[in-house]
This record gives sequence, structure tokens and C-alpha cells, in this order.
Amino acid sequence: MIDLHSHVLFGIDDGPDDLEGSLEICRAAAADGIEVIAATPHVRRDHTTTAERMEQRVDEVNDAAGGIIRIVRGGELDLEELSRPVDELRRFGLGGNPGYLLVETPYVGWPLDIGDKFFELRVSGITPVLAHPERNAEVQERPELVEPLVAAGALVQLTATTVDGRSGPRSRACAKTLLERGWAHLIAGDAHEASVREVGLSAARDAVGGELGRWLTDDLPRAIVEQRPLPPRPEVKKRRLF
Repeated sequence: MIDLHSHVLFGIDDGPDDLEGSLEICRAAAADGIEVIAATPHVRRDHTTTAERMEQRVDEVNDAAGGIIRIVRGGELDLEELSRPVDELRRFGLGGNPGYLLVETPYVGWPLDIGDKFFELRVSGITPVLAHPERNAEVQERPELVEPLVAAGALVQLTATTVDGRSGPRSRACAKTLLERGWAHLIAGDAHEASVREVGLSAARDAVGGELGRWLTDDLPRAIVEQRPLPPRPEVKKRRLF
């Protein structure tokens, strides 16, 4: 499996405080069957992460991990950070792929200009990947808010703990709706620490099941990391989900 959302880098945002904390996440992820994990530190007003610092810390943790898992580059950008120069945004490319960028969904409210911001990214040759919209109260009430973004070419990434129910019924119900309507493309861990709650894709993959579960956790994220064309979504009967 490939996990394209984590806060595995220590001392850079609200992830682990030290190198050992980073290694604990790496070990837990590897034990769950994850081969590659993307370091996606927050890039926003309260976490002024630079591309240089992210890149340096990825190399440092990779060296210390000793090959138990491969850490690739990335960033989780706040909507307000999308005005940065395109060359800088590409350095935060998801999974080391400059053509994809992970964008954080706000937890409160729904930004009216998100469509415009995503359009500007697409014009610059970057595909936005919307992180965890199922955890937003507005999307839980109206999942169709995501539809125009997907129709315009954005991808949607769900959090593993919402898919398998660890985060409660509301977010799980929203994740199920997004999956059933074809508005979700990846599942990722969003791990901030090494615990049963925070790390693990296998339970979410199994909750979805079958070819779709594999597509969400392996086929599509692997194509992003390897910079290949994205594989088509497998046909799945709605009643078989979850």
C-alpha cells in the first residue's frame, strides 16, 4: 500500500517532536503493510514550513529509517498558501510528483473561492488533491459540494479512520457517500503519531473491500508516486461497499 498523507517529519509541524517519534510512525506503517509514505507537513500560517526544510527532513528520516519504509516528499497546503510561486508549489508535489498538490480542507465552513483556486492550479498544470473533506461539517451535510471540484479534475483523499469508522459515524457516512458517488480517489492515514488510531490503511482498505479498496490504497497512489497515468476506477456495486 501507498500512504500519501502523513505528518511523519519531526519538529516541523504538529507531528512528532523528535526523530524517534518519526521512526515509530515508520515502523507502525510498515507493520500495516505500507511500502511508501508521503511526508506532507502542514504549510499554513501557524506552520511556516519551507520546501527546503521539508526536503532536508525527508532525507534525514529516510536515512534513519534504514529502508523499513520509503518516505517521499509532499506538503499539505492551506488554501491561502496556493498563491505561492508555481515553482515553489511544485516542490511540495504530492509523493514527489510535481503535478499533484495536497490541499487541506478547512474544518469549519466551506470556502466559496475554492473552485477558483483549484482552477488556477489546473491552469498551471497541477492537479489539486483535496484532503479529508468528509471531516468538514458542511460537506457532511451536503456532500455534493465536492462534485464540481471533482468534475473540474480535482482528486479527493479520504482519511483511513473515517472510512473504517474509527472517527465516528458522521464522517464515516460522508466518506461512504463520496465513495458511492465516485467522488473519492485515495485513502490515506494522515498520521501524526504512532498509535492504532493514527496509523494504518489496511483496516480502511478491507472496509471498502475488493478492487476498489486496492485502487484507493495502492493502484492510484502508486501511479502518482511513479508519475504514470492514473488507472481507471474499477466498477463496484454500491451495495458491496462497506
